[in-house]
Parts: sequence; structure tokens; C-alpha cells
Amino acid sequence: MASSWCYKKMSPIVSVLLCFLLLASSNIRPVFSSETRSGHATNQTFRPQEELQKLKIIRERLDKINKPASPDGDIIDCVLSHLQPAFDHPQLKGQKPLEPPERPKGHDPSGMVTENFQSWGLSGESCPEGTVPIRRTTEQDMLRASSVQRFGRKLRRHVRRDTNSNGHEHAVGYVTGDQYYGAKASINVWAPRVSNQYEFSLSQMWVISGSFGDDLNTIEAGWQVSPELYGDNYPRFFTYWTTDAYQATGCYNLLCSGFVQTNSRIAIGAAISPTSSYSGGQFDISLLVWKDPKHGNWWLEFGNGVLVGYWPSFLFTHLRDHASMVQFGGEIVNSRPSGFHTSTQMGSGHFAGEGFGKASYFRNLQVVDWDNNLIPLSNLRVLADHPNCYDIQGVPSGVTVLKILIKNVESSTFVLVCNMK
Repeated sequence: MASSWCYKKMSPIVSVLLCFLLLASSNIRPVFSSETRSGHATNQTFRPQEELQKLKIIRERLDKINKPASPDGDIIDCVLSHLQPAFDHPQLKGQKPLEPPERPKGHDPSGMVTENFQSWGLSGESCPEGTVPIRRTTEQDMLRASSVQRFGRKLRRHVRRDTNSNGHEHAVGYVTGDQYYGAKASINVWAPRVSNQYEFSLSQMWVISGSFGDDLNTIEAGWQVSPELYGDNYPRFFTYWTTDAYQATGCYNLLCSGFVQTNSRIAIGAAISPTSSYSGGQFDISLLVWKDPKHGNWWLEFGNGVLVGYWPSFLFTHLRDHASMVQFGGEIVNSRPSGFHTSTQMGSGHFAGEGFGKASYFRNLQVVDWDNNLIPLSNLRVLADHPNCYDIQGVPSGVTVLKILIKNVESSTFVLVCNMK
């Protein structure tokens, strides 16, 4: 046998190596061969040009299936509408998105900004009818999260608008004391500086019902800069909801079964472009949230009459009927890096007194009444959790003004952190 011959004629190390090669060679077959059904090997001719052409066709096909990353690095997947995360919910399984509801009376979308406001769509990319664009969540996204179990959710916290907000600081204008069936605002978009991964800065609307305890129901929409959630510092269009004060229900965007998207061109969670610039062009997004009088679901509209989708009424307890408060304003997370107040900005990062083009703003504030009418705000109040850091003012035109100044304890100098007009 070959193996015994090796061991007798050669040194042990060389013989072992040679025998291994001899034994391995007995199992080697031609590279381009395949087994026939009778078990015999048949050689196949390798044709490089044909293989290259096949590879080219495959890549072209994949390019059509897998949308390329947008300029901000997002990958947007076109998902069949009835397979989006919302339809994982037991009460939605087997269903399809609902038809558009009746708009609130007095709503005139003409003259508003266009719907093409996201980086991924600026190159002409879109999803076909019957699908919805969903920002792909990656392993890196989840690894950045402070808690994998709570990925896509706001942290549990006290939600009273006072100094016990557990690191979340607000400056808001609000109305209360009536029954509200929706809200509308145009929100100025900026790219505020966020000082570390575990903080965020946002401007949004809140539609609220219930107490500021464990039964709080909210619907939220606006823009947000969140390095932890998105991995960058781009302002992103976002939605949120909760029915138990951010404890176990609700999430951002489409990261859980809840919000039903109906639009094939707007990707919730994708970056907004363009943004406002200091002493330059100003850009805002117009958002409308209202309760469908017929089915009771809460719908979201963006800009020029474009429906984004809806929150089914069964998700909520108190909001199944109406809201008891509407808020407009900003929120940041203050993690007190190095033991001092954060330098994370809200809005434009400049004082309200600097005026239009330099300060951030909310405009065209309205609410929806019991008869599905859009009406101006009355009795707008303002509140800041930390008035020594975040100050808010309301002006007669209905524009909400936020003015923020923070004292840097280390250098005893004043650092401008936020200003929203």
C-alpha cells in the first residue's frame, strides 16, 4: 500500500506529508465537473465570457431588487404594504391598509412644500405602488442601543413637564382644557449639535390624552437628531406613540407593530433634506395629525396633502376618544457629560431675538375640533422644564418662540444651546 511504503522509505515527517498528499489526491476531481444521475462524472467546459455575462445580469437584477444606499447611508427596502411590521399585530393580521379618510374642514394643502424632502428620494428613487419604503435596520443600529430589549423606544422616565424629567428637558407651547381631535403645525428643520451618542434633540407635535402617569397616551411626529438610533447627526422625519407612558408599548417609526404606512414615497426615519441654514434658506415641514370621524383612527399627513399613514385606534385607551392636550416644541436629553449640563442644542442653536432666518420656529399652529374643523389655537401657554436653560415664548402671530441660554459652570461663560422661533 502507498501508505506503508511511505513510512518505510522516508523520514517520519516527510513521509507523513507525502502520504497525506497521496491520499488527498485520490479524492480530487476535475473542478468543472458534475455528477450525472447515473453517478458518473461528466466534464463541463468553462466559458469565461458566458459566466461574466451571467454575473452582470445577476447584478443588474439585484440592483433592481435591492435599492442602493441613499446619500446619507440609509438602505431603503420596498416592502409589500400588507407585510409591513404593523400587520404583525394580532388585530391587523390578514388585513390591508385602509382607504384615505375625510380631511379636516378648512384644510388647504395648496402652496405647501413638496413631498420630496428626503435624501433618499432626491436621486429619483421611489418604491412601486403596493409597497412602502422602510429604512433598513442593521446590526450596527441595534449594537449602538443602550438596551437591545428597548431598541426603538424612548427610555422610561417621568413625563411630567417639570424638573423631575429624568434627563429629558422640554420647552413647549401647549393648549389644554378642551377636547382635541388633531393638530397641525409647520416645523422649521435644522441640524442641531448633539454632544454624545446617548442624547438627542427634536422638534415635534404631541397629541396627548390621559394623565401624566402610567396611563399616558401620546401620538408624536416631527424631526429628530439621534446618533444612537440612526448612527449619524442628520435630522430625520420620525413618528412615535405610546399608551402607557413609554413603559412597554409603542416605538419610533415602524420599529414595532403599530403605525400603518400607506405612502410609497416617504420613508419614516429617513434623513430630511434640505435643512435650514443660519442667515440662509429656511425649510420647514408641515404635519397634520387628525382623528378619522368614521373609523376613529389617527392619520398623519405631510406637506402638500400627502398621507403618510395612520395609528389604529385600538392601540390606545384614552386616545380612542379624543386628546386632552396638544403640545408643540422641543425636547433634548441631558446626560450631564463630565458632570455638567450638556451642550446639546435644540432648534437652530440661536436666540429668538435674532429673528427669522437665524432662530428656529413653529408656525401655522392649529387644532382639530369635535366637528373635524381646523381652528386657530386659543389660550396658548408656554412651559420650560428648566427655565435657566430653556426658555419659551409665544408671540401674537401664533409662532412659538424658544430661547435657551446655558451657563457653563467650568468657565463661567454663557454658551448658547438652543433658540426656537
